[in-house]
Amino acid sequence: MFDGYLKLSARCEACGLDLRAADSGDGPAVFIILIVGMIASFGALFTEFTIHPPIWVNLLIWLPITAILTLALLRPFKGVMIAMQFHNKASQARNDEV
Repeated sequence: MFDGYLKLSARCEACGLDLRAADSGDGPAVFIILIVGMIASFGALFTEFTIHPPIWVNLLIWLPITAILTLALLRPFKGVMIAMQFHNKASQARNDEV
């Protein structure tokens, strides 16, 4: 499905589906912001209130975790959003012929 890290290939290797019109837009980013933001915020607050480390320790721990989680979830979420678009026959203008 993917040609690079996030670039879609022209056709699906398994079924031959044309993926040139597929566009996930900002959907995956929104879900990732909500999920990773919740995990990182809860983790940082929990660490702060239980251990009371200096702020640089919190940053040293939670910034890399946030970046790794974001990069790890971006590709699967993009794939799921594109699969949902094709499954639900979604389009940009909603005037495609069925």
